[in-house]
Amino acid sequence: MTVSLPPSSTRRMLKMTWIRCELGSLCLASLCALLLVGVQARPTNNSAARKEKPGASKEENEIQPPNHLNGLKLEKGGVLNKDFHQEVFLGKDMEEFEVDSEPIRNRKKLIGIFEKVDVNVDKKISANEMQRWIMEKTEEHFQQATEENKLHFKAVDPDGDGQVSWDEYRIKFLASKGFNEKEVAEKIKNNEELKIDEETQEVLDNLKDRWFQADEPPADHLLNEEEFLAFLHPEHSRGMLKFMVKEIIRDLDQDGDKRLTVSEFISLPVGTVENQEAQDIDDDWVKERRKEFEEVIDADHDGIVTMEELEEYMDPMNEYSALNEAKQMIAVADENQDHYLELEEILKYSEYFTGSKLMNYAQSVHEEF
Repeated sequence: MTVSLPPSSTRRMLKMTWIRCELGSLCLASLCALLLVGVQARPTNNSAARKEKPGASKEENEIQPPNHLNGLKLEKGGVLNKDFHQEVFLGKDMEEFEVDSEPIRNRKKLIGIFEKVDVNVDKKISANEMQRWIMEKTEEHFQQATEENKLHFKAVDPDGDGQVSWDEYRIKFLASKGFNEKEVAEKIKNNEELKIDEETQEVLDNLKDRWFQADEPPADHLLNEEEFLAFLHPEHSRGMLKFMVKEIIRDLDQDGDKRLTVSEFISLPVGTVENQEAQDIDDDWVKERRKEFEEVIDADHDGIVTMEELEEYMDPMNEYSALNEAKQMIAVADENQDHYLELEEILKYSEYFTGSKLMNYAQSVHEEF
C-alpha cells in the first residue's frame, strides 16, 4: 500500500508533535489521524521518548546528530527541554533514577547527591553550591558525548585516515537508511543521480548544511574527529551553537526580522483541543513558554529576543545561566522561603529533580540523620 506523505513543512511540524493519552502513553490512533489530515498539536515534550529515533537502527542513531541533546535548554525547532533540570542535576546518573525502580534505593542516591552538593556541610544547598554542581554535571554530559564520538567517528571513517568527506558520510548515512552501500558508493563515484525519497533527501540536505558549518576554516570539506563532534553535538562548538540558534529562529520567526517576540515563541504550533484535559495541557504549554521567554531568555526584558540573547541562553557552559537555573530549581522546592534547599525539601520534590517520586520523605530524613 502506498501512503502519500504530507508536505515537508507539515512533516517538520509533525516531528515536534506529541499527543498525551491515558497514563501518558502515545495515542497511535491520534497520531495516524494527524498524518492523514495534517493537523498539528502542541508538543508535550516527552524528552525521554525522543532520546533515540523510534525504529532507527543503532548505527543510524550513532551517525546522525541526536534529536535530543543532554543539558541543552531547547530542542530542535525551539521546543523546551522539560528534562533539562534533571539532566543538569543528575548528569550521567540520570538513567539510574527510573520511575519503577526501588524507592528506597533512589532515596539513598538522592541523599548522597544532596551531601555532594552541600560542599560546606551545613545541611542546606545554596544557589552558588547548586551552580557549581550544575556546571560539573554539564561537563559530565560533554565528556560522555566526547567518548561516544570516538566510536561514532570510527563508524564513518572506515579507512582510518582521521578525516571524513561529505561523500563518505553520505554513503554511510544512506546505508543506515537501508540503501545498498556498494551501489550508493558506485553512483557517487560516477557522479550518477541517486534515487532518494523526498523525506530522506530533506534530512540529507539539512545534514549537509550542518556538515559544512562544522568544517572549521580554512574549509577543506573534510571533518576530523573534533569537527565531527561539533557536527553531532553543536553545544561543543561556539560556531555550531550559533548555527543552531539561527535554525531555531528560522523555525519560529514569523515576520522574518531574525528576532523573536513572545507571540512567535508561544505559537509553535497551534494546538488542537478536543476536550478539557487537552485544553489544560495546551494552556500549561503556553504559560510555560511565556514564562521562560519573559523571565529567562529575554535578558533585557524589552519583549524581543535577539540571536545574541538566545545564544547566551543556549550556551550550556554559561555560568550566569547556570546560576539562574540554580535559583529556579531552589525556588521550586523552597517551602520555607529561605532561598536554600534542605534535605526534606529536595526529597519531597524528588520527582522534579530526578523524575522519581519518593514516598515517606519526612520519615527518610529521620532514618538517615
